[in-house]
Amino acid sequence: MDEFIEDDLPLSKTKKKQQAKQIEQISDQLVALTDNQFSQLALPAEIAREAEEARVTKGRSSQRRQVKHLAGLIRKTEGALDDLLKQLGALDQVSRVDKKQFHQLEKLRDRLCHAESFAAAFDEMLEMLPTIDRKAISRLARSVQDHDDRRAYREIFRRLRDGGEQG
Repeated sequence: MDEFIEDDLPLSKTKKKQQAKQIEQISDQLVALTDNQFSQLALPAEIAREAEEARVTKGRSSQRRQVKHLAGLIRKTEGALDDLLKQLGALDQVSRVDKKQFHQLEKLRDRLCHAESFAAAFDEMLEMLPTIDRKAISRLARSVQDHDDRRAYREIFRRLRDGGEQG
């Protein structure tokens, strides 16, 4: 007695259309990436060429046509879809981590700029970034606390961010 296995059946027309639509959405994602994100992907040469073409195409209809062509190419290339999904997932994860770190630095800066929370925030900053210029941060924080200095406020964030990249 043969067991019924769903994978052995050919895909229905509806299922094929759904998959094509999903691949087209992935192609849209690929085209919408920033230059930095796009450069991080390891794509097959032909797909990379088509994606780049879609990215530089200006007209709305022309770009839609290029995206559909790119989706078709992804469908036809063996293993391209799975590989692309993994890479896009990894990029999304990196983006989430970057955003989280950005927000943590913003919160730390805000606490440094309030006299009541300065001491605790300063200790936390020294733990996170031991090589940061302590005097400069103290001076800038005092300037924000005493004079509501917006330039110093932005400078604290810049130094926290740069200190985070160094350490």
